[in-house]
Amino acid sequence: MLRWAVVFFIISIIAAIFGFGGVANAASDIAQVLFFIFIVIFAVMLVAGLVAGKSISG
Repeated sequence: MLRWAVVFFIISIIAAIFGFGGVANAASDIAQVLFFIFIVIFAVMLVAGLVAGKSISG
């Protein structure tokens, strides 16, 4: 998912360089949403791993 966020970020930069403002804004918005979804999933998995690690060792 982080890979797709980076891909859309690169697309938005390239579109902005060539003057396609609408495409750049749309790709930037998609990249931002994907990045925040990635951060939320990462945080949930991190907490789940910490809780599971404590229950196994304790």
